[in-house]
Amino acid sequence: MTKNNWWRGAVIYQIYPRSFLDTNGDGVGDLPGIVEKLDYIAGLGVDAIWISPFFKSPMADFGYDIADYRDVDPLFGTLADFDRLLAKAHTLGVKVMIDQVLSHCSVEHAWFKESRESRENPKADWYVWADPKEDGTPPNNWMSLFGGVAWRWEPRREQYYLHNFLASQPDLNFHNPAVQQATLDNVQFWLDRGVDGLRLDAINFCFHDAQLRDNPPKPKEQRVGRGFSPDNPYAYQYHYYNNTQPENVAFLERLRGLLDRYPDAAALGEISSEDSLATTAEYVTDQRLHMGYSFELLTEDGSAAYIRGTVERLEAAMAGGWPCWAVSNHDVQRAVTRWGNGDPSPALAAQLVALVCSLRGSVCLYQGEELGLPEADVPYEALQDPYGKTFWPNFKGRDGCRTPMPWNDEGQAGFSDGQPWLPIPAEHRTINVARQEADPASVLNRVRGFLAWRRTQPALRSGSIRFLDAPEPVLAFVREADGQRLLVVFNLSASAVQWPLPGGIVAETLEGHGLQQATCDGGTLSMPARGVYFASIA
Repeated sequence: MTKNNWWRGAVIYQIYPRSFLDTNGDGVGDLPGIVEKLDYIAGLGVDAIWISPFFKSPMADFGYDIADYRDVDPLFGTLADFDRLLAKAHTLGVKVMIDQVLSHCSVEHAWFKESRESRENPKADWYVWADPKEDGTPPNNWMSLFGGVAWRWEPRREQYYLHNFLASQPDLNFHNPAVQQATLDNVQFWLDRGVDGLRLDAINFCFHDAQLRDNPPKPKEQRVGRGFSPDNPYAYQYHYYNNTQPENVAFLERLRGLLDRYPDAAALGEISSEDSLATTAEYVTDQRLHMGYSFELLTEDGSAAYIRGTVERLEAAMAGGWPCWAVSNHDVQRAVTRWGNGDPSPALAAQLVALVCSLRGSVCLYQGEELGLPEADVPYEALQDPYGKTFWPNFKGRDGCRTPMPWNDEGQAGFSDGQPWLPIPAEHRTINVARQEADPASVLNRVRGFLAWRRTQPALRSGSIRFLDAPEPVLAFVREADGQRLLVVFNLSASAVQWPLPGGIVAETLEGHGLQQATCDGGTLSMPARGVYFASIA
């Protein structure tokens, strides 16, 4: 059996199941809803889907707090529904990746219920337990990403347990070999079921510093959050000891050893550390993860210089690894709002998809990105995200990017016959799937056209990347593979610009991608607002 490396250059469509399609009228999306829309997904031209957690959970963090790693929460359906989903996706030629949250679980998990009862039971050392200081305070200064200290008192043991996220998400103790093996056994359960890959949530959080050393303070001017608000106390520290420990590398190699027994299986790691690009380069190798992505392009800086600098830093650090890029996901403000400077236009939406799909690596597209959905403004009384409730009003949480998919003009935009778990904004209803399918110039049809065209360009799927010097707002680079050399240029502004091609470049304009096309006259590009230029070069 040989590996086909389907994941190299793949476009992976992220599904947030709560908000995709509800088939039973309870206001929450489900696995049968995904099955119903698999033809739509395949029609986009993507290679794979990544499904956010659908496992049994009390839903304190909407599925990222798992109570049973081997079963489907009744809210989403059954294991039989998942098997049906997997079979239909494979029939359509679409790979299926599932979220795996390995570093922590739910307080409702049977392992934790046993562990918290005493210091002597068989699971006593399966979580990160620590005695208080002499004055009763927590063992160190570690903070939770969701606000407050990262320790919760457990009276039955008279100890604290660690939670890097919600207090209801205790961290597993990966220093215990039995925990590592049990985790790998859970992963194998899904690999045996036929999944094609794993998206590994917060994968650098599996290990903590065994000495429980304090994290050093971070100067105010350096408190720049990636995926969290700068006013969050979590940003006040360098997180040298509560995650990204050296021991994690050996565990990733054990995980890779398991994955290598399934020739087509691939792992994509979510990595957020003090130097996420360096950690990604360390974790993504032939012996560890197949792909890695971080929050570097999920920030508010969408300038050409920032994008180029980010990609070049990773390219310089990652000798043979394979990156994965995303500009939107379920944790951050939607890209057209974040980078649109108040103008989340259809041209911008289509351009952002083309941009992220033109960088070297694989791609994650988040549901609704193909429609150009802007960030929803969810009022406080409708908030569901505990993160947003804690930091309101400075940070409104993640609900604004998690509102239900608008499918058509019917009552609840075709998402549900009941009351949706989050409100569907009026501006989303007017750009629903049905309307866009009927409009040849819609974002949806432009994205479909571009993804189909991208499949015909080997350099975009697997080639090397080399950036060219260009002034803001122009981002320019060359992709090269199998004898094909492509010049790729983006005007990242809402105004037309001109850019003389660097000396020596002779470009033959390529058509067929369906985006705002630049023209080349006498070696000078005339680029419309949000324009793109793809050309073959000698």
